[in-house]
Amino acid sequence: MAAITSSYITAFLLGLFSTVHCIAMCGSVIGALTLSLPKEVRESQRRMLPFVFNYNLGRILSYSFAGVIVGLLSSPLTQINAHWVLRVLSVIVMISMGLYLAGWFPKFARAERMGAPLWRRLQPIGQKLLPVRKVSQAFFLGMVWGWLPCGLVYAALAVAATAGDPVKGGLVMLAFGAGTLPAVMGAGLFTGMLAALGRSANLRKAAGLLIILMAVATLFWPMESLHEHHAMPDHQHQMQG
Repeated sequence: MAAITSSYITAFLLGLFSTVHCIAMCGSVIGALTLSLPKEVRESQRRMLPFVFNYNLGRILSYSFAGVIVGLLSSPLTQINAHWVLRVLSVIVMISMGLYLAGWFPKFARAERMGAPLWRRLQPIGQKLLPVRKVSQAFFLGMVWGWLPCGLVYAALAVAATAGDPVKGGLVMLAFGAGTLPAVMGAGLFTGMLAALGRSANLRKAAGLLIILMAVATLFWPMESLHEHHAMPDHQHQMQG
């Protein structure tokens, strides 16, 4: 259980440490969505809150669904003792993301192109939901937004893959989404006020270094449920004996 929990903590901190990236990238998206709301809604934070919340609820739900898919695809590796490969790959991706966020590895931006084909198919669906006039529209638009190509999301999916299970993979991405929530919700409610924070080079470097340190630390954390999967048959055999 402690090993599995480490993936949730890693994903949550990955989202939290990437606050400046979220403000710079997703903050501009939700800022534009917020500005598209009717004037009477924008002028009242109380009325705007349900829209901003549902944007993010839909976004995080899509993250979780992506985590389920990745967890399902990676689950066979837990049966062939190759789980450590996923751990190493996730560390490499997180370090690359940290270097990119700090401004030392700009080529990592190319990784975001992987999701471009899917995004080209989903983007027209999102456009049909504009302008947003109902909370339900905000929710479904958030679900589309969750598939926007983003290197940070791909780094989190690499962590979700180490879970080796669709449910746990979905929960890892849920934890990641929760980590991004303060920054993105704040950007939606206080459009424009956090823009300077997202452009701060020093903060971006600090966030990048934190992600790199966290990635290195994961190498020393217990492996996920791999040992549990292999130990279970032996335990059952002893019980039967």
